[in-house]
Formats: sequence, structure tokens, C-alpha cells
Amino acid sequence: MAELDQIDETILIALQRNARISNVDLADRAGLSPSACLRRVQALERSGVISGYHAKLNPRALGRDFVSYISVGLSSQRKAAHEAFEAAVKDAPQVAECHNVTGSFEYLLRVEVADLDAYKEFHTQILGALPDVASITSLVVMASPKDRFV
Repeated sequence: MAELDQIDETILIALQRNARISNVDLADRAGLSPSACLRRVQALERSGVISGYHAKLNPRALGRDFVSYISVGLSSQRKAAHEAFEAAVKDAPQVAECHNVTGSFEYLLRVEVADLDAYKEFHTQILGALPDVASITSLVVMASPKDRFV
């Protein structure tokens, strides 16, 4: 695990907010010269702390106004059941995130679709059709007052 100081933390926060920030602006925020800042960023990349740069997509602009988190319980703990479920959700464009978790269910999904009708179709035709799915609990997102990447 990499040891991070306050300057590294400042760089990481700035890059999470805007991965396209110029090195000059990033250096200014971190209180470094541009060359020292670039060396820091490259060291964070080499160490694996920074694993990539991504565009944050706006679900509303993409016509995916209905966002929900879904807990999914499986009826079987066999490896094959988990592999089949994971393969199915990887192929489902509605699933933005899939996490295998501990607790009273096996998976937590973030689903983005156009509206309630599209969600119902996903719930019934995709999740409900999977053989080892035993429980589905939906939590509909009404607002996101804090998002780490905004």
C-alpha cells in the first residue's frame, strides 16, 4: 500500500473532480512546480493508486433518468450460480455497477434505465428470468446530494 501525504491527497482529489485538469493547474492547486507535480502523478500511476482515467456520464443526458440500487439474493452458493449471475449482468446494458457483497444478499447492482416501465421490464425479463435469483429488493434513487466524483 502506498504511503500518501497531503500533497498526494490534494492531487488525487483534484483528479477525481476533473481528470482533464492541466498539469499547470494541478501543480498550482498542490503547491508544486509543474515538473514536480507531473513526477508525483506518474509515481501515483506507477504505484497503482491511479489505475485509470474515466469520463463520468450523466444518466439523465443519456435518457436513463430512473436509477435504482438492487440487492439480489441467490438461491445457491455454488460457484456456477455466481458465475452465471455475473455473466448475465455483464451482458445487461442497464447494469452500471455490480458488486459481490457480504451480508443478507450476494449482489448489489446499480441500474440505470429510462423510466419505471423500462425498470419493470429489466426486473421481470432479465433479473426475474435468471434461474438462481431468489430475492430482489429495489431502492429507487430520488436524489444524490453527495457524489464522490462530482
